Amino acid sequence: MKKVLQAFIMATLVCFVSCNSGNDNVKTTPPDNGTVAAGGQENVSDDVSQKDVVKIAIGSKDHTTLVAAIKQAELVTSLSNSGPFTVFAPVNAAFDKLPAGTVDGLMKDDKKSDLQNILQYHVAVGVLKKENFTDGQKIGMVNGDDVIVSIKDGKLMLNNSATIVASIPASNGIIHVIDGVLLPPAKK
Repeated sequence: MKKVLQAFIMATLVCFVSCNSGNDNVKTTPPDNGTVAAGGQENVSDDVSQKDVVKIAIGSKDHTTLVAAIKQAELVTSLSNSGPFTVFAPVNAAFDKLPAGTVDGLMKDDKKSDLQNILQYHVAVGVLKKENFTDGQKIGMVNGDDVIVSIKDGKLMLNNSATIVASIPASNGIIHVIDGVLLPPAKK
């Protein structure tokens, strides 16, 4: 019985020591000043893992207008979270096709809800890959409206106005780069 007790004590000590080793650099108490970083997932710094949809857009010189709009609409935190999301991301040139003054007008504080509606019309919940789209398919968007997929000459189009020109996987979904801005249907 004495040997069994000694073996049990030894096993417990080994387990305790091994469970606590390697954690010397882990900080478990808040900073002395009591401050906590504001924001959500977008504030996590990680240069190793795959980037989320927002970080990918931020890193693209072709999506500066979209990134500015996402920030103005206060959607960075939402789109940085786990998702999964399918984001149809218009390039800068797509915004340039809109009537003069449209983008500037939407970037004003009193138009934030309109901007949010338009941007949410570019996001679907789930990961929708290009190869799974079918002609005539309806995709429910975050704003509650649908986008219609059409396939013409092997090209995928959305609402007959924007073509998917590239697809980029992200840690929280997928980005489909598009050459047009999708405008939600007028509310009835």
